[in-house]
Amino acid sequence: MINNMETDDQFATVAGLIAEPARANMLWNMLDGRAYTAGELALVANVSPQSASNHLNKLLEAGFIKADKQGKHRYYSFARPEVAYAIEAICNLMPHTKEASNKHFANGDIQYCRTCYDHLAGKIAVDLTQSLVNKKILIPGNNEFTVSTNGEHWFGQMGLNVTDIRRAKRNFAKPCLDWTERKHHLAGALGAAMLKQMHTLHWIRPKANSRIVILTGTGEIELSRLGIMLNN
Repeated sequence: MINNMETDDQFATVAGLIAEPARANMLWNMLDGRAYTAGELALVANVSPQSASNHLNKLLEAGFIKADKQGKHRYYSFARPEVAYAIEAICNLMPHTKEASNKHFANGDIQYCRTCYDHLAGKIAVDLTQSLVNKKILIPGNNEFTVSTNGEHWFGQMGLNVTDIRRAKRNFAKPCLDWTERKHHLAGALGAAMLKQMHTLHWIRPKANSRIVILTGTGEIELSRLGIMLNN
C-alpha cells in the first residue's frame, strides 16, 4: 500500500487554513474579484489589524492570495482562479432547505445573479449555461465544456474570439457547481471572458459594494432570445 501520510497532512493543512473563521471570512469577501487592503479585511473578519496581518501572511505563504503594492497600501486578492472555485464550492456543503429551493428570485438577489470571482453565477448563470448546452453551443464532457463550430460563430457574434481565449494559461471552459442552484454554470477562461463582455455590451451592471449583478433591459432582451425565463 502506498503511504499517503504526506498527502493527508497537506490536505489537513489546506483545510485548516480555510476553516479558521477570520480567514474564511476574508476569502469569502474576495469572491467579488476585487483587491482589498489589510485594514478592510480586518473589518470583514472582525479582528485587529495585527491579527489580520498574521492571517494574511499565512494565506500568502500558502499561495492562496497575492499582494500588490500601490502607494502606501498593499492590496490582497486571490492568487489564482482555482482558489476562488474552491471557496465557492465549499458553499455546496451548506444545508439546502426546501424554502430556499422554492424561493421566488428577483433581479437584485445574490441567488439570482452574482459574480463568482471572475465569472457569472446564480440562477441566471445556470439558466444561461443550460441554454447554451441545449442549443449545442457548449458541449458537456469530462468535467469540461467544448465549443461547437456553431458555438464559435455564436461567441464571435458576441465579440469573443474562442481561439484566442483557448490560449489562456488556465482551464478553458469549466463547469462550476453553483451553491444556490446546485447545478453547473460556466467558469474558466471562457466564463471570465463572457462576464467581461456582458459588462461591455451593457447586458449587466454590478451593484455597488456587492457581488450582486443587475440585469439591464438590454440583457433581459438578449437572454430572452436564448429562451431564458426571467424573474422580475
